[in-house]
Amino acid sequence: MVDHITIAGAEHDAEAERELSWRAKTLGLAALDMDDAELMHSWRSDPVAAHQIGIWPRSLTAVRERIERDVEDDDRDDFLILLPDSTPVGHVALTNQNIVNGTAQVELMLAARHRGHGHGTAALDAVVDLAFGELPMHRLTAETHTDNAPALAVLAKSGFTQEGISRAACLHRGRRHDLAVFSLLRPEWEELNRPRAWEA
Repeated sequence: MVDHITIAGAEHDAEAERELSWRAKTLGLAALDMDDAELMHSWRSDPVAAHQIGIWPRSLTAVRERIERDVEDDDRDDFLILLPDSTPVGHVALTNQNIVNGTAQVELMLAARHRGHGHGTAALDAVVDLAFGELPMHRLTAETHTDNAPALAVLAKSGFTQEGISRAACLHRGRRHDLAVFSLLRPEWEELNRPRAWEA
């Protein structure tokens, strides 16, 4: 299974206010925990997300087990994306973190009802600022299907550069899909003309 940038998901109500790990101008990031399993399961079960991420349906138990495993993984940080009223609108993560090389991969998934409102770009900008402003990262990467237009637009708005195409790199529903490979380097982030998350 391959996890990629995607803009997909399902509708969900606001949950109780949570402690934020990272705050940006229009949203906050709260550390993902076991209580988020049902929410993540519903988002990952959405057919659009399944296509764009290249996943197959998993049981709620399997999602819980995955979250439990990921929480213990020192090489990744997973966050719920929350609006100011604590409404969860998606999930963003820094994965495959290599502190020695200063590299990590970004993953993003938005709930369907919250697409098209700029939350994807805001969340990606926030986690990028975390990676370069608080962690010693030098290079961030992201991958998505080449036909995932919303994700391609979000990556471009956040300053990522498309490096190339991994041809036929993902199998989903009997079809091979090409993956667009993106990256953002620290010097490029430093040159971005936008407020940083900590300036919110």
